[in-house]
Amino acid sequence: MTSSAVQVSIHPTAVVDPRAELAAGVVVGPYAVIGPDVVIGAGSTVGPHVVIDGHVRMGTGNRIFPGACIGLEPQDLKYNGAPTEVVIGDDNAIRECVTINRATAEGEQTRLGSGNLLMAYSHLGHNCRLGDRIVVANNVAIAGHVVIGDRAVIGGVLGIHQFVHIGTLAMVGGMSRIDRDIPPFAIVEGHPGRLRGLNRVGLRRSGLDRQDGGDQLRQLQEVWNLIYRGDQVLAEALRQVRALDLMPPAEDLCAFLEASIQPGRRGPLPAQRS
Repeated sequence: MTSSAVQVSIHPTAVVDPRAELAAGVVVGPYAVIGPDVVIGAGSTVGPHVVIDGHVRMGTGNRIFPGACIGLEPQDLKYNGAPTEVVIGDDNAIRECVTINRATAEGEQTRLGSGNLLMAYSHLGHNCRLGDRIVVANNVAIAGHVVIGDRAVIGGVLGIHQFVHIGTLAMVGGMSRIDRDIPPFAIVEGHPGRLRGLNRVGLRRSGLDRQDGGDQLRQLQEVWNLIYRGDQVLAEALRQVRALDLMPPAEDLCAFLEASIQPGRRGPLPAQRS
């Protein structure tokens, strides 16, 4: 360990490789295991029976609860032993028995931003990229290469297919099946998952209803209606919407959908038809 080890609290039953870098104020609980290529930022806590191994870089103020496993080999048959990484930001709560796998190929990373809550028994697969202030509920299985935007909320006991993208402030209902992209600001629920409308509660909490006197939220609803409640196919609806002078939220929605329909992407979830 580095010279800051004098300020680190390590339980006598923990196994910490002397090459690991633990910053000031790190607390390591009973029977935890920390490998040689791990860097943990100041003020972080590592609970009992946690395993952190492989190339893992973690920021400050993270709380790792008992039984979590971070940085172990990806569950990918293509993995050939490359020294890939897990990179984690600041102030995350990683609850009991969460698993976060490192990436598959040389030079790749699995990334988790800052201020996130990953509840018990959730799984973050190889090469995933999660933003900030995301809530992932219990027993969520996130397959490889999934991208989740800031402040999304993922309900419990569900699976997310590999390569799916989920946009900012999206909300996914528990026990849904997510096999295609979810645009920003959307509510999704069902098996198979279907778009149910805008996440208006989340949008209000974000303060969007106060931006430009509420014009941004009103335009977002207008654009949503044009895309999902009209008779046009998605590509044509997007062309019509592009004739408008779009504010940032509506622009983000359209840009996400335009990227989602490109070759190589999963494509967006359809809307529920009443």
